[in-house]
Amino acid sequence: MAKLEALQKADPDVFALVRLEEKRQRETIRLIPSENYVSAAVLDASGTVLTNNYSEGYPGKRYYQGQEFTDRLEEIARTRATALFGADHANVQPYSGSPANLAVHFALAKPGDTTMGLALPHGGHLTHGWGVSITGTYWKPVRYALSKETGRIDYDDVRRLALEARPRLIWCGATAYPRVIEFETMGAIAREVGALLCADIAHIAGLVAAGVHPSPVAHADVVTTTTHKTLRGPRGGMILCKKEHAAAIDKAVFPGLQGGPHDHTTAAIAVALGEAATPAFRNYAAQIVRNAKVLAEELLALGFSLVTGGTDNHLILIDLTNKGVAGKPAAQALERAGLVLNYNAVPFDPRKPFDPSGIRLGTPAATSRGMREPEMRQITRWMGEVIKKLGDDTTERRIAGEVREFCARFPAPGLAAE
Repeated sequence: MAKLEALQKADPDVFALVRLEEKRQRETIRLIPSENYVSAAVLDASGTVLTNNYSEGYPGKRYYQGQEFTDRLEEIARTRATALFGADHANVQPYSGSPANLAVHFALAKPGDTTMGLALPHGGHLTHGWGVSITGTYWKPVRYALSKETGRIDYDDVRRLALEARPRLIWCGATAYPRVIEFETMGAIAREVGALLCADIAHIAGLVAAGVHPSPVAHADVVTTTTHKTLRGPRGGMILCKKEHAAAIDKAVFPGLQGGPHDHTTAAIAVALGEAATPAFRNYAAQIVRNAKVLAEELLALGFSLVTGGTDNHLILIDLTNKGVAGKPAAQALERAGLVLNYNAVPFDPRKPFDPSGIRLGTPAATSRGMREPEMRQITRWMGEVIKKLGDDTTERRIAGEVREFCARFPAPGLAAE
C-alpha cells in the first residue's frame, strides 16, 4: 500500500515482515474465531496522527491542552456505542478486553470479595477469575462448569452455586462456548442473590450489535467487550454500563488502571461502530451464523465430534479424541495446509492445556471475505482430508495450493492487492 512507502525506506526489515503478514492473511483461510479483517477505513484511522496525542482524562475534563478534536472523536465513539447497543453509558478507553474486565472488578468489588465466572477449561476467560489472572488472586473466585452430559451451561447449577457463595459479581460470557448465553436467566440469578451481573461479550459483540444474538444490556449491570473479533474494529476495549455505575467505571479506567487513551484507536473504534450500524454489517453478522451452522453440520457429517453437537454463534469447538488425534498437531497440520485455527482444551479434557484434545474455529474472517455456505462445505472437505492424512506432506502442500487459488476469489478487506 502506498502509505507504507515511508516504512519501506526507513526500515526495510519491518516492512518486509509486514508484507509477509499481508501475504499470509491474503493466502490462507483464517478460522481463528477471535480474528477478523477490518475495513480500509478502520486501518486508516488506526494509523493517523492521533497516535501523536496524549489526552489523560475524559472529554471536557482533560489534563492536557490541545484536546478539541480528540474530545469530539471520543464523544462520537461513545455516542455511537450507546446507540448501537442501547446502553446508558460507554467507556471506550480500555486498551483491550482484559483491562476492561479488570476495571470492572476494581470499580465494583473490593479485594477479597467473592466473584463467579465460567471456569477457563470450560470455555470461560482468564479474567473471569481464573487462578493465574489477577482477577483470581485479588478477588475470591467461584467457578461454574458446563454439564458433562450436554456441554452446556447448567443454569440450575449456576443458581445453586450463587446461593451458596453469595458473590459480589457474577460473570457470564465465554471464549470457547458455541451456544447462546441466557442473559435473562443469569440476570435473574444475580438479582436473587444480590450480585451484579457482568456480561463479557468480546466474542459475540458484532452478533449482538446486529441483532443475531440476544443482548445482555437489559439484564446486566455492566457489559464489557473487545472492539475487534466479530465487531470488526481495531484492537481495543469498551465498557457499557447502567448509569448508576458510570462514575465508578470511568474512575476505575482512568486514573485507576491506565493513563492516556490511545486516541488513534478511539478514532478507529468510532469508525467501526459507525460501520456496525449499517444494513451491510447486519447482513455480514447473520451470514457469520449461517456459515458456522453449515460448517458444523458438514463437520458432523464427516464424523467430527463437536462440543454441544453444534453452534448457535460464530464458533465451533471440536473434540478430536474419536479421530485419534490431539489438537496441537492437528492445528499445525491444518496451518501447513492454509487453514489457520487454534488448538484448544475441551470441557473435562484429560490432556494438558498446551497439548489439548480439541481445536477451535470460527467464521468471522472468512465471512468478511465474502465466503458463504458453499465455501464452508469446501473448507470442511479440506479439513477432513488433512486430519485423515495427518502429517502427509504431499496432501498438505496440495491443499495449501488449492487454498491459495481459492482465496484469490475472495479479496480480503483492507489488504493491498498483489
